[in-house]
Amino acid sequence: MPKAYVLINTESDVEEEFIQEVKQMEGVIEVASVYGRYDFVVIIESDTMEKVKNIITNKIRRIRSVKSTITLIGV
Repeated sequence: MPKAYVLINTESDVEEEFIQEVKQMEGVIEVASVYGRYDFVVIIESDTMEKVKNIITNKIRRIRSVKSTITLIGV
């Protein structure tokens, strides 16, 4: 199964609402708030890479508070 690790920067003070919104998305298996260069790490897993791409592009990146994302694909 394809797996992606998405490193996300968001606007400040949106932690709880961001976590709740992303946790409800199909394919999201973990959401973690982190310290450092990024604000969150989201782990996504689905049966096809196309579905993983769709979750990132059409769901996560469209959240209003998301400033930027970096995606790492697991092999």
